[in-house]
Amino acid sequence: MKYQIRADIKVNGTVQRKDIIGAIMGQTEGLLGDELELRKLQRTARVGHVDVEMDTKGGKVHGMIIIPSSLDNVETAIIASALETIDRIGPCSAKIKVTEILDTVSYTHLTLPTILLV
Repeated sequence: MKYQIRADIKVNGTVQRKDIIGAIMGQTEGLLGDELELRKLQRTARVGHVDVEMDTKGGKVHGMIIIPSSLDNVETAIIASALETIDRIGPCSAKIKVTEILDTVSYTHLTLPTILLV
């Protein structure tokens, strides 16, 4: 995968990982058109598994959404911006903010010599 979308998520309520993934798939469906539908892109391996790292404290959820992508940088940015349109997960209000789109190919090339020197 060439890119990795990383987004911060805050939910005012208790939700499960599957609720977050379901909201991502459901609320972005139809938003970007047929060629950028996440389920279809996952079936063709152009977008990887949606990973959610989360922590629940005081009835609120805070975490990180990670989505690997082999799309070009523009298509990846469009998918990342679609994540920010999600404002509810189940019955709870939510806020998703894309923190970075990591170029994993360049990142690997930059860190590889450091690893080899150690």
